Amino acid sequence: MDAVTRKQLKIDACKARMGIIEGVANAKSGHPGGSLSCVDIITYLYFNHMNVNPADPKNEDRDRFVLSKGHAAPALYAVLALKGFFPREWIKTLRKSDSNLQGHPSMKYTPGVDMCTGSLGQGISAACGMALGAKLANKNFRVYTVLGDGEIEEGQVWEAAMYASAKGLDNLVAVVDNNNLQIDGTCAEVNSPYPIVEKFKAFNWNVIEIDAHSFDEIDAAFNQAKETKGKPTAIIAKSIKGKGVSYMENQVGWHGSAPNAEQAEQAMTELKAALSELEA
Repeated sequence: MDAVTRKQLKIDACKARMGIIEGVANAKSGHPGGSLSCVDIITYLYFNHMNVNPADPKNEDRDRFVLSKGHAAPALYAVLALKGFFPREWIKTLRKSDSNLQGHPSMKYTPGVDMCTGSLGQGISAACGMALGAKLANKNFRVYTVLGDGEIEEGQVWEAAMYASAKGLDNLVAVVDNNNLQIDGTCAEVNSPYPIVEKFKAFNWNVIEIDAHSFDEIDAAFNQAKETKGKPTAIIAKSIKGKGVSYMENQVGWHGSAPNAEQAEQAMTELKAALSELEA
């Protein structure tokens, strides 16, 4: 990845983080921690990898994205707004009863959303169906899904993993947002999914481990996935919950809590400073 592309992705991701904070602060509810940890991945996909067009969001040949950890919707909405799928002003309406941006992604209300998600474990199954559909229809589009590390404690995830391997879905990439924190504590304390890498390998997936906040590593991983034939790819992305906001980083309490006005102002001050430095 060249320096110009890397810098622009960092700028876009910073702007997306600002959108996350703005959304949950206005809603006074939501899930900032896990949204901030996966937003670099989503930014990269929409701005540097996937074949998508905001002017033609239902194109049959587009790549598909499924946010299996649907509670991280603020991250997806922030990126979709930046990409131009809908006006950025919508971000302020997050979780309002008459809003197009509900607490979990909805195909009915939100342009650019490819699958309704929220019930954990189900998104990867839907992604498998999309990937199989592409194969059966001789389409070249690819399917990407992001799961939480707490989410993969769900049995349905491993049924889907077995199915994807059995069907040779090499057009499917599953990213595990491995921030090691879920709503009740660390993953190990709740119901350890470890060792994640070895488990996906046992299901005959191509497995890549990366730093979820390094665009060079993200880029290399997705390019490797595209070159892998005969099996799906799992990218285990080591991330920091609350990444980019100092007082939220690695704090489980920010899994599903919205910042108050003072906290939101502090977060935005930090992110604006980071953005100014990037744009200098």
